[in-house]
Amino acid sequence: MKFLDQARVYIRSGDGGAGSVSFRREKFIEFGGPDGGDGGRGGDVVMECADGLNTLIDFRYQQHFKAKTGMHGMGRNRAGGRGDDAVLKAPQGTQVFDEETGDLLAELMHPGQRVVIAKGGNGGFGNAYFATSTNRAPRRANPGQPGIEKTVVLRLKLIADVGLVGLPNAGKSTLLAAVSAAKPKIADYPFTTLHPGLGVVKIDDRDFVLADIPGLIEGAHEGHGLGDRFLGHVERCGAILHLVDATGDHAGTAYRTVRRELEAYGEGLAEKAEIVALSKVDAVDPEALKQQRERLKRAMRSYGPPLADDEKRRPPMEISGVSGVGVRDVLRAALREMDRTRASEGEAAKREVVV
Repeated sequence: MKFLDQARVYIRSGDGGAGSVSFRREKFIEFGGPDGGDGGRGGDVVMECADGLNTLIDFRYQQHFKAKTGMHGMGRNRAGGRGDDAVLKAPQGTQVFDEETGDLLAELMHPGQRVVIAKGGNGGFGNAYFATSTNRAPRRANPGQPGIEKTVVLRLKLIADVGLVGLPNAGKSTLLAAVSAAKPKIADYPFTTLHPGLGVVKIDDRDFVLADIPGLIEGAHEGHGLGDRFLGHVERCGAILHLVDATGDHAGTAYRTVRRELEAYGEGLAEKAEIVALSKVDAVDPEALKQQRERLKRAMRSYGPPLADDEKRRPPMEISGVSGVGVRDVLRAALREMDRTRASEGEAAKREVVV
């Protein structure tokens, strides 16, 4: 299945049904009076968070969604039926924006969650509604209200626990393939990863979701390379696992490049807990590895990753997705930071409820 994290769709809620103009006509009953029923309400356009989806690819093949019109009222005081809703199923983490105003209409965070983004029009009153003591035979009825039409933009931000970031060819996809059942594309040229990938990692009887984000380059926030569009998938991660290629020219420069892009993107990414690791350590000799390690240490001191107080000066970790060196230690560190972040988020939520 192809990955799609943004879609543009046209929606229209249903019109309300028209009221009926009718009079009771039965043998031996003179002046039966009005008995026109009300029209039915138009259907709503509803966003539903569906479990098991992780892409918006379905909206590439269907971009128009219209709810049904309410049924018209009928004689004998019969009201029209309600129009059927148009239900758009989207994955967990989808945001819905009004294209014209840019307003956030809905955010789907829990499977089964349903949000009405366009209400159907009300049905019109039948002539029985207008009967009064002075107007015993009204010959008027209301038409139904028109539905709402608009274009909305759907944006998916993956719900992952830990996000993998780094320059192209830093070993992110190799690590994801080594620690999970995911099968990302792996090659020896930049930008082999064109879409975010997810994998479930199991470590010490625990499991968490690891997201592989396409590589960043200098100027990504200005649209260079693949840009920083995919960084939205890291916003909800509990921690960031930052891989720096030990076989590159300068580990410190590579680290600073990615950190600058995270800061330029904003949305709190630069403040997230960060695990830094030198990757591909089995592909360099000990002397070169020591030099790269010192370069990375100096670069980390200038940014100060937001770890716990006793770990702020922790040296960078070393891993190899191919040989497995240091992988378990890195995963344990990422899991520890994720737990701390989730715990602090839970405490913040409790304080908000109390207030």
